[in-house]
Amino acid sequence: MRFIRPALILAALAVLLTGVYAGPAPAAEPPDRQESALLAHTFRNPVNAGADPSLFFYNGKYYVATTTGDHIGIWSSASLATLLVAPEQVVWRDTDTSRNTQMWAPAFRHVGSRWYIYYTASDGVDANHRMYVLESAGNDPLGPYHFKAKIADFGEYAIDGEPITHNNQQYFVWTGPGRGQGGPAQLYIVRMSNAWTATGNRVAIPADGGCSEVREGPTPLYHNGRTFLTYSTCDTGKPDYQLWMKSIANGADPMVAANWVQHPGPIFARNDSTGVWGPGHHSFFKSPDGTEDWIAYHGKNTSTYTYAFRTARAQKISWNADGTPNLGSPLAAGATQTLPSGDPGSASYWINDTDAGTGQNQVEYAGNWSSGSGCGNQCFWGNDHWSGETNASATIRFTGTKVALLSVVDTGNGIAGLSIDGGPEQRVDYYSSIRVGEQLVYVSPTLPAGPHTLKVRVTGDKNPASTSTVISLDRIEVY
Repeated sequence: MRFIRPALILAALAVLLTGVYAGPAPAAEPPDRQESALLAHTFRNPVNAGADPSLFFYNGKYYVATTTGDHIGIWSSASLATLLVAPEQVVWRDTDTSRNTQMWAPAFRHVGSRWYIYYTASDGVDANHRMYVLESAGNDPLGPYHFKAKIADFGEYAIDGEPITHNNQQYFVWTGPGRGQGGPAQLYIVRMSNAWTATGNRVAIPADGGCSEVREGPTPLYHNGRTFLTYSTCDTGKPDYQLWMKSIANGADPMVAANWVQHPGPIFARNDSTGVWGPGHHSFFKSPDGTEDWIAYHGKNTSTYTYAFRTARAQKISWNADGTPNLGSPLAAGATQTLPSGDPGSASYWINDTDAGTGQNQVEYAGNWSSGSGCGNQCFWGNDHWSGETNASATIRFTGTKVALLSVVDTGNGIAGLSIDGGPEQRVDYYSSIRVGEQLVYVSPTLPAGPHTLKVRVTGDKNPASTSTVISLDRIEVY
């Protein structure tokens, strides 16, 4: 089976607390229906529905900020497994019309007892993008924040800036237009005198990328005295958006462009076999106990050239024998991963659409539904259910406080009616201009702890742009 029984969650907690597994709790399912107790310490991507993730762990919680467009919001959770359904806290909106739209790529730094958020914004004209920094009033990553300064303004397009530390000196790196080019295709660096002030002249850092479009999102990674500068190339709307890397030895001056060593080829790129395209614009974070290195990045479940459907994901990285990072390859969105070391874990679990039946953690289908594996890596574990028959329904019985649906959205999908415990229906449109799998289509309100039902009904209605009324059921996450 592909879900965790509540009794097994209790057993898993016993393992985590005592190191001893004494067998299942009295109400456990038969052995052929049991999963490993370790599954209570796992998660699946995405960890946020947004792009350009900046993710870190601090003082018992994970925090992530992604591109929202007109504000800066932060999501926080005690476990990576529950971050996807954490509520957003909006920490900044700006009334200054010169910088309150097209707000992109927030990045965090903790300096002393203050938090700083670096971000890009404009007046609505792309060419007018500049970089700004907010400062917290205290030591809480959730703020409150106030506007601090414009930073590294050299009178031209500038995006994706954040500080790096090298030789105990602070520098600021960002993306600007390349010489003789019309778009953002150049990395720059400048010294910093404090957390919100760049000082002196900038230096261009030539960077390879396998394409001419962009060199953006420069992000540092540190290991054994070396500073690695990782960055994205090839246009985030394309399936070939990917990460490349330069590095500099400890003691070398980063303001001398020649001191930066170019590493050949991409270090993180599309993985057609797992259905992940356009991985990039990332951040790095430590596991809660500080023993592991992780990457947070955005990727898409479609190879179509589009800026939509980018979602934030996380996975563990390793280190090569020569001291360079090994980021591996993007895992499938639904791949079950072990949580970062020191993560307290969660009682969250999943139900697959194939877990059909009338019991807890099963799906009871009524009416005519089809199922199959034709969707391949567009679907959770390569299968889903679908129906376009008016009033056909799927009733999901689960135990928890919240439930989320991740399903295919498509050009031929219609509008579903969703209701919790027989309550009022919420209408959810499954239409999309392109087909994309494992998209977050619904998150329930927080519910009282205990057993609940979620009913998904085919309404027979559709978006005028859609070609049919089909509803898909694929992956159910229970929290």
